[in-house]
Amino acid sequence: MDIVITIFIIIGSVLMVTNIIRYLLFLKTTHDVLSSGSKRDRVWKYVAMILLIFFLIGYLFIAIFSDPDMMMAMILFGGSVFVAIVLTLMFNLLDTAKTRSIDIAEVLVGVIDARDPNLNGHSRHVQELTMLFYRYLPNWVKNDINPVSLEYAALMHDVGKLGVPESILNKPAKLDDDEWEVMRSHPRVGVQILEPLHTFDHIADWILYHHERIDGNGYYKLQGDEIPLAARIIAIADTYSAITMRRSYKEPRTHEDAVKILKEVAGTQLDAELVEIFLTIPKDELSKCIPEKVKY
Repeated sequence: MDIVITIFIIIGSVLMVTNIIRYLLFLKTTHDVLSSGSKRDRVWKYVAMILLIFFLIGYLFIAIFSDPDMMMAMILFGGSVFVAIVLTLMFNLLDTAKTRSIDIAEVLVGVIDARDPNLNGHSRHVQELTMLFYRYLPNWVKNDINPVSLEYAALMHDVGKLGVPESILNKPAKLDDDEWEVMRSHPRVGVQILEPLHTFDHIADWILYHHERIDGNGYYKLQGDEIPLAARIIAIADTYSAITMRRSYKEPRTHEDAVKILKEVAGTQLDAELVEIFLTIPKDELSKCIPEKVKY
């Protein structure tokens, strides 16, 4: 009987340590636009972490300094299993919520595309390019950017075009100065649209400054590292998409054309170091990023 009790205690202890490690990893990944929550939510997350550690310490104290019987061993083991089940359910629910939320966001972007035939899947294309780009970034860059937040910023980067009149969006001719001024306001309008969603606050600047130029000649005159890293990443994906996708006023350019243009504007319009990384992505992988409905 003592051997059975010992086995339950050991397995339960190992499972509890595993639960704590899983929860630490969970905390590390809950700093994105969907799961960061309010300040109160963040406090409760860390309270839960403290309680898990307290439970483990109590578990080990009983196992080492007392003489637990079978009932106590079963209770401790069952507690560890219960925590593992709750954590698994919580992770699965969060993953489901994130998947459904991105689907809803894509519907909203579809409304934007419907107003502007020239977008024709552009926002989704930028999203796909950005996340492909993310996979090729060095770890020192990845560590500074949450991929879920980056994906939402890329998908929603043109949401402000909901505030641009269709007469400007669909104008076949060149925009005049006043019209350009309205068009240039779309990043600011986008931030205003997303303002009620407070978990989007930390990506607002990524959307607001995605048209900034490294040389300081962008919409808000930021330059170099003053531009958020994520905004510089999205700007490259946005530029590549604009070059290679069809518009009512132009045919799509080839990948080779896009590579040439990106090299030409590296260091002036776009971050040269990031452009160099982007250009290491194989052509066939980039071509897969075009949404199915607009492939040609």
